[in-house]
Amino acid sequence: MKYDVIVLGSGPGGYVTAIRASQLGLKTAVIEREALGGICLNWGCIPTKALLKSANVFEYIEHAEDYGISVASPKADFKGMVARSRGVADGMSKGVQFLMKKNKIDVIMGNGKLLPGKQVAVTAEDGSVQTVSAGHIIIATGARSRQLPSIPQDGKNIIGYREAMTLAKQPKRLVVVGSGAIGVEFAYFYNAIGTEVTVVEYQNRIVPVEDADVSKQLEKSFKKAGIKVMTSSEVLDVKSKGGEQTVTVKTKKGEEKLKCDVVLSAAGVISNIENIGLEDVGIAVDGGKIMVDDFYASNIPGYYAIGDCVPGPALAHVASAEGITCVEKIAGHSPEPIDYGNIPGCTYCFPEVASVGMTEAQAKDAGHDIKVGKFPFSASGKASASGHKDGFVKLIFDAKYGELLGGHMIGANVTEMVAELVALRKLETTGHELIKTIHPHPTLSEAVMEAAAAAYDEVIHL
Repeated sequence: MKYDVIVLGSGPGGYVTAIRASQLGLKTAVIEREALGGICLNWGCIPTKALLKSANVFEYIEHAEDYGISVASPKADFKGMVARSRGVADGMSKGVQFLMKKNKIDVIMGNGKLLPGKQVAVTAEDGSVQTVSAGHIIIATGARSRQLPSIPQDGKNIIGYREAMTLAKQPKRLVVVGSGAIGVEFAYFYNAIGTEVTVVEYQNRIVPVEDADVSKQLEKSFKKAGIKVMTSSEVLDVKSKGGEQTVTVKTKKGEEKLKCDVVLSAAGVISNIENIGLEDVGIAVDGGKIMVDDFYASNIPGYYAIGDCVPGPALAHVASAEGITCVEKIAGHSPEPIDYGNIPGCTYCFPEVASVGMTEAQAKDAGHDIKVGKFPFSASGKASASGHKDGFVKLIFDAKYGELLGGHMIGANVTEMVAELVALRKLETTGHELIKTIHPHPTLSEAVMEAAAAAYDEVIHL
């Protein structure tokens, strides 16, 4: 079969790329080895958010009396939560199947391997092989859980994010290694439903890529919720005996032994670039990533790569944007290169974390003279009414030009608020313009306007 575009992988990078290619009039096929939607829809973004929502609802019920409602002895149904999560994921995957048919995209199930001459050999589950070709082949094979040498995953005692979503029973004690988005989301989920959780982080603060003030607030909120947080700590090894794990952790004060039922390794992800034919084609790789230009072309004409297998943030929305940019360039359009300094990041623990642009430390290191405004949700009427006053909005402006250099939020529903900051930065809106942008009352979004006002000593409600 001859196509204009073949996409290897159907995650949020791959399937979005294929749909945009089809919209542009290109005959398109997607090759997928497991399930349409990839990790994000089936084992990542979507099912984890379903689990987190279940935990959130359970917490609401547990604290119903705070809202003047009496509820008798709520109990978390772990299996029911997992079943709901899988149902949501299955529904989303079927939605992608519908989109493939709607956009007349051929779906080829099997393991794809790149061949020279713009070809891909696809090995089906029954062992049969077919070869397809295209003018343009886009690699969107994503990533998987990173294995740490000191704690090799066995899928039972030491698990990755995939197993964490489908455990047969709820562990009584859980040690989470790593405090990035995956680690803190699962830490929140399991703690909320009654598991004793310890988070071990090698860096000196949790969510280390975020602004330092956000890290401090999240650690405070986690400790208040009963999560044990160990920073500047390293897991040396894990010993299993009789269904119990003994985790040896090196801390500033010496070694400490932690007992638990399950260890979750959440130390990031690694690109899926092995055994897909990169070497056979001669595609350049550096540091475990495929090297590409601003429009995702590799060093070999006709081969491209997007998403978690290229340098840049390993985020679903980034992969989608990269794929759209890539095929628009292929189709002869003139897309702008993506501005990687304006990519929003969201973490869906509770309180939620959302950010875009520079942290305060990064802005100072870059030589900016800055103005910083911070507005706590404890001063927000809507936050008080909703019962979630932990957190704040923090904005960093360039003092000379008023440019919004960075925005950092922690609190309830802040992942729904950060897009405003992305748009403001895209439109080069100044701090004064933001202050004069009327926000509805009462809303959490007022905190954005108030934080801008705080930076310029015009804040009203502090």
